[in-house]
Amino acid sequence: MSPVFAGVLQLTALVAALALAYRPLGDHMAAVYNSPRHLRVEKVIYRCIGADADAEMRWPAYLRGVLAFSAAGVLFLYLLQRVQGGLPLSLGFVSISPDQAFNTAASFVANTNWQSYSGEQAMGHVVQTAGLAVQNFVSAATGMAVAIALVRGFARSRTGDLGNFWADLVRGTVRVLVPIAVIGAVVLVACGAVQNFSGIHEVGQFMGGHQQTNGGAVASQEVIKELGTNGGGYFNANSAHPFENPDAFTNLFEIFLILVIPFALTRTFGKLVGNVKQGYAVLATMGVIWLGFTALMMWSEFAHGGPALQAAGAAMEGKETRFGVGSSAIFSVATTLTSTGAVDSFHSSFTAFGGGIQLLGMMLGEIAPGGVGSGLYGMLVMAIIAVFIAGLMVGRTPEYLGKKIGTREIKLAACYILITPTLVLGFSAASMVLPDALGSMLNTKALGAGAHGFSEVLYAFTSGANNNGSAFAGLNADTPWYNTTIGLAMLLGRFLPMVFVLALAGSLAEQKPIPETAGTLRTEKPLFAGLLVGTILIITGLTYFPALALGPLAEGLS
Repeated sequence: MSPVFAGVLQLTALVAALALAYRPLGDHMAAVYNSPRHLRVEKVIYRCIGADADAEMRWPAYLRGVLAFSAAGVLFLYLLQRVQGGLPLSLGFVSISPDQAFNTAASFVANTNWQSYSGEQAMGHVVQTAGLAVQNFVSAATGMAVAIALVRGFARSRTGDLGNFWADLVRGTVRVLVPIAVIGAVVLVACGAVQNFSGIHEVGQFMGGHQQTNGGAVASQEVIKELGTNGGGYFNANSAHPFENPDAFTNLFEIFLILVIPFALTRTFGKLVGNVKQGYAVLATMGVIWLGFTALMMWSEFAHGGPALQAAGAAMEGKETRFGVGSSAIFSVATTLTSTGAVDSFHSSFTAFGGGIQLLGMMLGEIAPGGVGSGLYGMLVMAIIAVFIAGLMVGRTPEYLGKKIGTREIKLAACYILITPTLVLGFSAASMVLPDALGSMLNTKALGAGAHGFSEVLYAFTSGANNNGSAFAGLNADTPWYNTTIGLAMLLGRFLPMVFVLALAGSLAEQKPIPETAGTLRTEKPLFAGLLVGTILIITGLTYFPALALGPLAEGLS
């Protein structure tokens, strides 16, 4: 069987699995967030945190809940790392330095999971499980809660109420993420992933010599890192490590985990607004972009040149032989078109155009299908921009799902789409003029970094501000400058957009529904899906094309 055909078969199996899970999972999540009942365990949690789960919140109160909970998470995780040296099961690791502890705390709370450290050489079992793994659950649940709040903004009228953040947070964790994570962890353990609290062992190598390795609660953290589109690995090699990802089946299973909730949330969206066809239109938009990027990536990595690449059968540098080019290409697109950041190959070793595809996937805003929750609300914001553009073309006041898209809504949507490019391009530009920042490009001389060196810096801030977490490994990001600036990019890139999303949701929820007329744009039709795809690509292209031209395009054409 040829590698190309094997890759196509894997992609076909993945699409089939996602299709089977789409309807039941989407309907389940709609029922979870619409349920008037609280489970017994949920009531215990509400009493412990002092929350009234039945109280409706307007958008300022909902936002305060999101920010307060996230700020507490940053503080707790920072302190946990700073006292690691005195904790049990620390494996002898010292406490984390202040700048790296801040970077890691910001990273995991912001659902980014950027790691400027080697997991197996820095973090003990308590920090990994009680700190990092817990944030993998609750940061994902926070993103889902914000997405549901925006959907309620479309579904409700003349109230301004968006539900209750604490109820949405707890329900998303208890009823959605935990059950799937438990089943997924059992599957990974059965396939060979590690799940223990063992210490450091010295083991022999196949070719002679010895190395030190440690175990950990790897399978349970691996499943939620993918399911919650988090991405932080227990080991420095991330999902390329056999303890995290033993074989080709687990690799495909982990890609499925990355994509299943973001795609299924479009079904949840359709159910909650009372029109599943609207969900199908959003799904079609996501699917077209995802499949298009996957096809381009596979072509880029298989369409190799030169005798060395031809002898290998493809661009195999930086890829695991047990996965191959096709599976690695599918994984890399899935992880960069979502906010996951997990890797089963090293992105810096992809072809120049392959690296550009990864960059562009993140620059789109990670909305195809995007992160858990963040992908849906990002796509809905782009849908608002698309109907506004359509309204300008026909001279009609734009509307979406029966809600008028006026000046306030467009300003909020515009602020949303401008935040991330400002962070990415601003911090990248600053890094390119500071000698210390340039010195972090390990593969080049500081003042002669070239196109690939620029791509490393651009990738780092694109990954951070878009809450992805993957990296071009040639950049040494464990410096005060990068730990601090990428930490700020992650926090601002995560929570400033949420401010505008919730304000937009509140504005929509206060409106009176507009009756549909003959002139209303049919947003459930293929025409609108095509318009939405074009809007996304044009806005992204105009914003980032100069930077891409200086980085991966220049490298690929040189």
